[in-house]
Amino acid sequence: MSEHDKKEIDHVTGVETTGHEWDGLKELNNPAPRWWLWVFYMTIIWSVGYWIVYPAWPTISGATEGIWGWTSHKKLAEEQAEIAAIQQAHLGKFSGASLQDIMKDPALYAFAMAGGKTAFKDNCATCHGSGGGGAKGFPNLNDDDWLWGGTLDEIYNTIKNGIRSTGDDTRLSQMPAFGKDGLLKPDEVNAVVDYVLALSGGEHKPAYEQGKALFQQNCASCHGPDGKGGREFGAPNLADQIWLYGGDRKTVYETVFFARAGVMPTWKDRLDDNMIKALAVYVHELGGGEATSAQQPQQEAPAPEMAPPAGTEAPAMPEAGDGAAE
Repeated sequence: MSEHDKKEIDHVTGVETTGHEWDGLKELNNPAPRWWLWVFYMTIIWSVGYWIVYPAWPTISGATEGIWGWTSHKKLAEEQAEIAAIQQAHLGKFSGASLQDIMKDPALYAFAMAGGKTAFKDNCATCHGSGGGGAKGFPNLNDDDWLWGGTLDEIYNTIKNGIRSTGDDTRLSQMPAFGKDGLLKPDEVNAVVDYVLALSGGEHKPAYEQGKALFQQNCASCHGPDGKGGREFGAPNLADQIWLYGGDRKTVYETVFFARAGVMPTWKDRLDDNMIKALAVYVHELGGGEATSAQQPQQEAPAPEMAPPAGTEAPAMPEAGDGAAE
C-alpha cells in the first residue's frame, strides 16, 4: 500500500481522519448519522412529488401546472368570491335601507361600522387622524360640536357633497377677510378679537364694548348675536372654547384679519353611495352624533389653515385700547 493510500487513525478517538490539517488540527472523517441520510432522501422524494402535484418549473409559455391544477391565483379568486358573496348578502339589503334603518338593524349597523372604519382610514384619516381626533385646521369628529350639523342625514350630506368643493350641492360659505380687504381697521380687528375671546370665557379688555358693537354689525349675521354659530352658514360656535385653528390671541387675530376658507372633497365622485352611508354611520358613532338637527352648537369648519398671500403679513396686533392707526 502506498504512503498516499495509507489510512491515518486519530489516536485519541480512534476515528479515521480525512488527511486535512489546519494549524495542527486534523479533521475526523465522521460520516453523517443514518437518520440524517434518511431525512435527506425524504426531502428529495418530497421535492419530486411536489413538482408533480403543484406548479413548479417555469417554461417558455408559463409554468408546469401540476396534476392537481392548483394555483395561488385560483385560491385567491375563490376566497375573494366567497367574501364577495358574503358582502352581497348584506349589500342588497344595505343599498335599500335608509340611514335610520341601518341604525335599527344590528347586522346592517355592524356592516356599516366595519366598512366605514376601513373607508375612514383610507380616505379621511390623513386630515382628521386615524381616530377622528383632528388637528389644527381639521375638526375633531369625536366631540359633539358640529359646523354643518351632526345628525346622520347632515353628516351624510357633508361627506357626499363636500365643503367649498366642486359641484352645485357642495356646502358653501365664505368668511370675509376683514383686515386684509380693509373692511375693518387694525384697531377694530383687535377690538373684535377682544370680544370673541371674551365670549369663550376670556378676560374683558377695554375694547370689549367696541368689539361687541363691531361684532353685531359684521359677524352676527352668520355667527349669531350671541356668537353661538349658525349651521346654515357653517359658522362655528365662538362661545364654547373649542377652536379649530387655535384660541390664542395671535391666531384669532389672524383668523379675523385674513379669514379661513377650508375645503373638504366632494366624496360622491370618488365613493359609491353605500360607502358614503357607511362613513356617515361611522363618523356619527365616533362620539358626537346627534339624534336631531337642532340640539347642538356649532364647530369650526374642517379646513386647512389659509396662509396669507405672498408678501402679505398681518400688521402687528395693537394691545387693547392702544387705538393703533390703520
